[in-house]
Amino acid sequence: MQDRLPRKLAAILYADVAGYSRLTGDDEEGTHRRLSKYLDLISDGVAEHHGRVVHYAGDAVLADFGTVTEVLTCATSIQRSLASQNQKLPDERKVQFRIGVNLGEVIVDRDDVYGDGVNVAARLEALADPGGICISDAVRTAVGKKLNLSYEDMGEQQVKNIEEPVRAYRVTMETQEKPKTSGLAKPELELPDKPSIAVLPFTNMSDDPEQEHFCDGVSEDIVTELSKISKLFVVATTFAYKGRTVDVKQVGREQGVRYVLEGSVRRGGDRLRITAQLIDATTGHHLWAQRYDRVVQDVFKLQDEITREVTSALQVELTEGEQALLWASGTQNLEAWEIVIQIPELLYSHRKGNVLISRRLAEQALQLDKNYATAWTMLGTSHWEETFNGWSENPDASLKLAMDAAAHSQSIDPSNPNTYALLTWIHLSLRKFDQAFDLAQKAMALGPNNSFVVGVASDVALFCNRPHDMVVLTNKAMRLCPIYPAWYPSSLAWAYLLMNRSKDAIAPAQTSIDIDPDYPFNYMVLAIAFAELEREQEAHAAIENLLRIDPTYSLRTFSESQPFRDPEVLDRHIDGLRKAGLPE
Repeated sequence: MQDRLPRKLAAILYADVAGYSRLTGDDEEGTHRRLSKYLDLISDGVAEHHGRVVHYAGDAVLADFGTVTEVLTCATSIQRSLASQNQKLPDERKVQFRIGVNLGEVIVDRDDVYGDGVNVAARLEALADPGGICISDAVRTAVGKKLNLSYEDMGEQQVKNIEEPVRAYRVTMETQEKPKTSGLAKPELELPDKPSIAVLPFTNMSDDPEQEHFCDGVSEDIVTELSKISKLFVVATTFAYKGRTVDVKQVGREQGVRYVLEGSVRRGGDRLRITAQLIDATTGHHLWAQRYDRVVQDVFKLQDEITREVTSALQVELTEGEQALLWASGTQNLEAWEIVIQIPELLYSHRKGNVLISRRLAEQALQLDKNYATAWTMLGTSHWEETFNGWSENPDASLKLAMDAAAHSQSIDPSNPNTYALLTWIHLSLRKFDQAFDLAQKAMALGPNNSFVVGVASDVALFCNRPHDMVVLTNKAMRLCPIYPAWYPSSLAWAYLLMNRSKDAIAPAQTSIDIDPDYPFNYMVLAIAFAELEREQEAHAAIENLLRIDPTYSLRTFSESQPFRDPEVLDRHIDGLRKAGLPE
């Protein structure tokens, strides 16, 4: 009698592209390029959540996991990452996956899995919405209330080649496109006492949607240069308005600025057309407009010209030092620049797999231009992120790699505020607090309108137990970036915690969760606050969410990676996390 094939209980993920034939019919090459990139994101996500890709079948992916929390956390993380990638594309070019998740017995044969456990996952995938997730009753029962998700009962479904009906549930997720604001009210923004400007994302007028990153890079670089001018007030590029028809007056009110710069980019072959216009948001009147027709290689000169024209139109008098900073070059290698402009979105996503992808991109850019200071800074940041998040097996080696990359960047461009921000973070992790403070001050001096470096300065105040300074700096960062990242309200929560105002920490932490439910430091501060308030059930729920994001996180990880200067502060936080249930 033939031996019975081995079986196991597995949590199965099956993902497939919605409308793949139509997409390839409309744009075969572009769809294939996007599909290849997205499959890499999916495989990295599976590995990050301790799963295994069993096989690929054209545009489909089959993966298995040990637990339902890992598979469902992975599925939601994948869909959020892909939604972020698709956000910049027109609807007809978006590559969207449906995902089905099932818990069941499977047959294992030659590293592949078979049986109804897999078949049900594939049938659930077909029931999911594009960009959505559909799970079986077995998954819904097993996951319970462990994850911060909602589930819509779809009833019993009769699916192909499965004899018994399958009860299915639709997973509903909060998206970053419509962040909640219930936790922390935004005050009405007053106009600053100096010329203030917001730069809208430049519109892609090319036929190729792949040029979105190029357009975003143009906008970001103009913001970067304008941010170096102390006599201007510049808010971050407002990507929340991307792809929308906007009322410039409304933008001015929401961002608290008087002027708005908007424009468009058309790229065809080796030719480039950029239009830009500066508008007074209080009246809607155009102050200045220009159209530039050049070769693509002139994009860097064009960015400088636009910045000069804007400062001239605003009649901002620059000091000699600011003039030098304003026209400091980054790279003249267009291919390297186009790689680097993809990195920030990945690097600051707080996901291990994305940080590793950003490192590979930085290394590719440096192979093309070894003197690209920004690429060195991003490479160094990827190594520091591993240390700070507790992902590095050798933190000392990771910090040395980060320091070496920062030194390369600084030797090329000593005026880059983001490099000083990276050095600030590195010195915090080295417990060199006085040097970190000095570096943060230097970063803010070089980038007076740079909300990111102000946020880094707030980190120094956090780890040096100066919560009142944290509040001032975080509010300044929010003012410079009114549509702010989750990091900023989370910093307010930590500040209130340091002030022994545990109850007040809850609202900003919840606001941060509404913006990014996968930012782990939200749940750390919530767990401590709830533990100190004797709200045991909510404290445990916060830790469950933290472990959903990083199942290996522990008290030891927190103690070794978080550089609190005062041992008593560190001990207090560890006690709170221990009471909340974080493993040793």
